[in-house]
Amino acid sequence: MGALSLGQGVWALPSAPAFDHGLERTLELIERGGGEALVLLARGRDATQAKRLEALFTAGREDEWIEFLDECRKYEAELDRELAQQKFTLAELDEEEQSLERLRRWHRELKLRDLFGAPSAPEAEQKLRRCQARLEQFSDRVYAALHQH
Repeated sequence: MGALSLGQGVWALPSAPAFDHGLERTLELIERGGGEALVLLARGRDATQAKRLEALFTAGREDEWIEFLDECRKYEAELDRELAQQKFTLAELDEEEQSLERLRRWHRELKLRDLFGAPSAPEAEQKLRRCQARLEQFSDRVYAALHQH
């Protein structure tokens, strides 16, 4: 869900609608497991404290964006292998479409949680668009190959 660990069993989330569902689900799981949870609304002592929490939260999102970018690179490398092997089948296209859909869902989730704008978010947006364009090109090659037979 993107919560920030503050210590043993203590987590922090920004107070925002993007986290409401995940928080409710977490509370349900804790109670179902016989545990106890206490949700507190906290406020920093001053602007410095708030900025520190914001920076820690953004650093967590930055780590997630970096991982997302790495997965996009792997996706493009996979497309490159399929192109090199001329593996232009509907089954391969379906597999690549599913992989891209997983990247799209992940991107939407990260974007929702990235309240303060992690530095790599714009690059991730561009990389996802590039992956989408690359899949369209691959799709064109698959359909062209199928129509030749």
